[in-house]
Amino acid sequence: MAIDQVHDLQAVYRKILHCMSRPGTISSLTDIAERVDMNLPCYDATILSAMTFFDAETTFHILSEDQQELIEKISEYTSAKYAPIDVADFVIVLREDTKTAIKIAIQSCKNGTLIDPQLSSTWIIESAPLSNEGELTLTGPGIKHTSQLHTSFDQLMWQARNEKTKEYPLGIDLIFTDENAQVVCVPRTTSISLMEVS
Repeated sequence: MAIDQVHDLQAVYRKILHCMSRPGTISSLTDIAERVDMNLPCYDATILSAMTFFDAETTFHILSEDQQELIEKISEYTSAKYAPIDVADFVIVLREDTKTAIKIAIQSCKNGTLIDPQLSSTWIIESAPLSNEGELTLTGPGIKHTSQLHTSFDQLMWQARNEKTKEYPLGIDLIFTDENAQVVCVPRTTSISLMEVS
């Protein structure tokens, strides 16, 4: 059974919006992901996120090279246009991408302006299985006290992200997806600290 372009994507939108308003909260898209009948080199939750947020008015960039087929499929499904990292509205990070490439991309992507902070990029990042038992401590709006999180991002990548978000309201919003069709969000308003590994 194929994805219902209205009801299924509205459900994805609501779940991701819930995650964005409650940073660190992991939501499952499993029921909808089971209806994804596309054979693409990305997680089901990644393509569902793209189909939910991309349209003819948006641009996207895929970090990985040699992903022409995926670029074409995303454009076909969403009408969004592919663009260079420094002007793209959305950035997709696949599991194969290196830490160095991700760090450089974070430094290069759109960050908004003080007049138009919304003109920043939103990232959709494929991660190892997401968990609330992790090395990250999240604080900020939408979090009662603190929230714990584990993703594939390492210390250097979080440092690059923190540098990008230090002048609020400038900053990037992150949507993490995993192979289990889970999603979690870390908006620019969230403060991230890493636990010291003993």
